[in-house]
Amino acid sequence: MRLQGSRQDGAAPRQAEKLAEEFVKPPTASYPMLETEQQRLSALSASGLIGSPPDPAFDRLTWLASHITGCPMAVVSLLTSERQWFKSRVGLDAAQTPRDAAFCSHTILSPEGMVVEDAWTDERFAANPLVLGDPHIRFYAGIPVTDRESNRLGTLCVLDSAPRQLTEDQHRGLKELAAIVTGEISRPK
Repeated sequence: MRLQGSRQDGAAPRQAEKLAEEFVKPPTASYPMLETEQQRLSALSASGLIGSPPDPAFDRLTWLASHITGCPMAVVSLLTSERQWFKSRVGLDAAQTPRDAAFCSHTILSPEGMVVEDAWTDERFAANPLVLGDPHIRFYAGIPVTDRESNRLGTLCVLDSAPRQLTEDQHRGLKELAAIVTGEISRPK
């Protein structure tokens, strides 16, 4: 008799091997990468966050980001080499997207983050499947979140299906919440 996930059928080792591949820098990619991408991926793997269960602390911060900015969607996004996985999300059904469609791949390039007021008019994103299709992103604002060693593991970001701007206070609020997310990531478990 074979048990699913047992050593006999090899499913568990294949699944672990597939997950491990997500933490290896690809030789080429269709998305921008930091020069320290392998270090970043190793730190993300060591964090144990990918695939971890929901955490009320992250969920509260995501909810606050949505409400402070008035955006209907907000996520804590973590970036492997293959996907952007949502540790927490408000207003989105999807739990992940392909990395090559992730606005957050661009966001982690700068410690200051990124704001896209109208994705339709931004050549980096105008043809993005997340702009042209569900969830029809027009507005994006994201701030990198890091571990203790300042590796940019992902972002706290807010999204809207309409173009918009953040006020100075909303942008400051998003930065402050991202700093708290960073604290949660860095907190010993």
